[in-house]
Amino acid sequence: MTIDSARDLETYLHAHIPLSAAMQVSVVSVSAEAVTLAAPLAPNINHRSTAFGGSVSTLAILSAWSLVNLRLNAEGLRSRLVIQSNRMDYDAPIESDFTATATLADPAAWPLFTRMLQRKGRARVVAQSLVRCGDVVGGRFEGEFVAFRLDS
Repeated sequence: MTIDSARDLETYLHAHIPLSAAMQVSVVSVSAEAVTLAAPLAPNINHRSTAFGGSVSTLAILSAWSLVNLRLNAEGLRSRLVIQSNRMDYDAPIESDFTATATLADPAAWPLFTRMLQRKGRARVVAQSLVRCGDVVGGRFEGEFVAFRLDS
């Protein structure tokens, strides 16, 4: 995956993770430090006219996965990245369009993660995501991702 822009990431997500297209996920910003994704309320609404918890969790996971995957690719580390475990806390109802901004839980752990991936062929890293609806924090996500090195 070669991602050079927010648009490239959005195209990739919609093509390879169809749920992201159904949720109408858009990419707000992409950098080595953070990835922010957005979703409109309408296709993600529940019976209480707030965002469905599964959609909130999915947006958080997608943002965190995207951040780790983009960082791996930027370093030329070909790998398969999967989520191993996660925790999602729902802090407040989400009553309109929402965003999820992912960062590494511990940026200082990244060099060890990449060294382990290169040496052992497998490594784990924790990413987190903050879900917001305007200025309100609607949820907090933390997930452990496992990368498996793909040999050329």
